[in-house]
Amino acid sequence: MSNNPGTDRDLLTQKAYASDEKLRVRMQTHALYSVPGENLPKWVLDKVHWRGTERVLDVGMGAGLYFDETLRRIPEGQYIAADLSFGMAREAAAQRSAEPIRILNADAQALPFPSGAFDVVMANHMLYHVPDIHAALAEAARLLKPEGVLISATNSAGTMPEFENLRWQALSQLGVSAYGDDYVQPIAGRYSLEDAAALLHTYFFAVARHDLPGALIFPETQPILDYLNSSRDLVEPRLPRRAHWEDYLEIIEQRVRREITRYGFFVVTKLSGVLIATQRGDFVADYTARLNGK
Repeated sequence: MSNNPGTDRDLLTQKAYASDEKLRVRMQTHALYSVPGENLPKWVLDKVHWRGTERVLDVGMGAGLYFDETLRRIPEGQYIAADLSFGMAREAAAQRSAEPIRILNADAQALPFPSGAFDVVMANHMLYHVPDIHAALAEAARLLKPEGVLISATNSAGTMPEFENLRWQALSQLGVSAYGDDYVQPIAGRYSLEDAAALLHTYFFAVARHDLPGALIFPETQPILDYLNSSRDLVEPRLPRRAHWEDYLEIIEQRVRREITRYGFFVVTKLSGVLIATQRGDFVADYTARLNGK
């Protein structure tokens, strides 16, 4: 396993994302308990101007969260989706076989397409899992037409601090340090809203950031436990070696249950967003045209 479980290819493709089952638990949790109840794919895709004829590549498409909203926007376009997990790609292909989506198993760091092949490349909530983020961004830039855009949704490095606080409290009660010598950086911190723009500027002329604050409001404990258990493959390797998952989760359950009993709900604040990057398309098209004397 690599030093960060969030980038370990075997762990990602054979356990955490071997199928869409665990990812769908998290997707469903956000759909049911988010306030405001935002349609994330619609909100993200609305940040780009669509003509309806775009050729789109959806890298790391996962459970196909963006399939429906993207297809609505490109009635005369072409949609290609890819994922590193063969199991994930196979399930998506079986579930969406009747729709005009080409699905393949591919690596974001080396994609099998010619340069300038796409109008839009999407890399949503996945770049923090890529071992070499620069290689993936270079590939996205290579594949885009000069007027094309990269759509890259991600989380703030400080999103859902209540979960991190529960983690710290549970480990403290277990008598182990939350930040010892074997501490592993949270996965989202590798490509967060706060630092993604600087990374993107290495490969793109213009980058726009849009933030979406919100919260998860839980009236009962079980959905929180289901959410945390769905990420066990990624979180458990971050725990100090002396901490056992069952003990860790039991303490979290006790603390959450006490707060819900006292206040009626447990609130988890979150901040996600999307970055739109381009060389001379979309929101900077007029500006770049004037720069070029057109």
